[in-house]
Amino acid sequence: MNKALGQNWILLRGLARESAHWGAFVPLLQSTFPDAHVTLLDLPGTGRFYKETSPGSIKAITDRVRHHACDHGFIKHPATVLALSMGAMVAWEWMRSYPEDICGATLINTSFAGLSPFYERLRWQSYKDFLVLAMTRDLHKRESLILQLVRNLRDQNEQITQAWEKIQNERPISLINSLRQIIAAAAYQPGNIKPEQPVLLLNGQGDRLVAPACSEAIHKKWNLELRRHDWAGHDLTLDDGAWVALQLKDWVAQKK
Repeated sequence: MNKALGQNWILLRGLARESAHWGAFVPLLQSTFPDAHVTLLDLPGTGRFYKETSPGSIKAITDRVRHHACDHGFIKHPATVLALSMGAMVAWEWMRSYPEDICGATLINTSFAGLSPFYERLRWQSYKDFLVLAMTRDLHKRESLILQLVRNLRDQNEQITQAWEKIQNERPISLINSLRQIIAAAAYQPGNIKPEQPVLLLNGQGDRLVAPACSEAIHKKWNLELRRHDWAGHDLTLDDGAWVALQLKDWVAQKK
């Protein structure tokens, strides 16, 4: 039994994204767990910390995020972490380094060095998209291209693009911070010890950024529960937030 699970949520986003990119999923999560406390944390170099320099390793990023969480009392009670992509690497390192802080974690569409080859961790089919992104100076067009890469649904794309453009205008992530995060994520190895806390893996089978095989590799190495969405892309909460919320509700109920 894990009575604390699902009561104090901490949400972590992925590479070069910030807490505002959770969008409509936050009220959906809150309505799913009406009595829970939900905290959105930004990684250094993003969001409210966009003027900071991102550390060059997942361990250093984790320590910075944890320090902020401690200072603001976000882990007075054990946290349940929901984390996407690179944020899930931070969540894993947090569980590994400071297990007393976290009572469980759900990791979405993530990957680890040493378990999956680089061309699956960043699918080789997306290399040309990154080249186009690097050459695109128009912010609206660039955010639209990012959205098309991470989301498989096409409804409301213009509305979402405008929201993402506004985020980038207000709290721009620098090229150097993006590169430092890429280096940190590419190098991160999770170690061999299985976390003591319950861990749920969620994966979108339609992920065009990180191969679904990466989640399968994590699942097989530590025999962690893996739930697969048939068609969703990399930003699983954006493609089908209701499905994610349902999995979280069911998982928490099972573990309590």
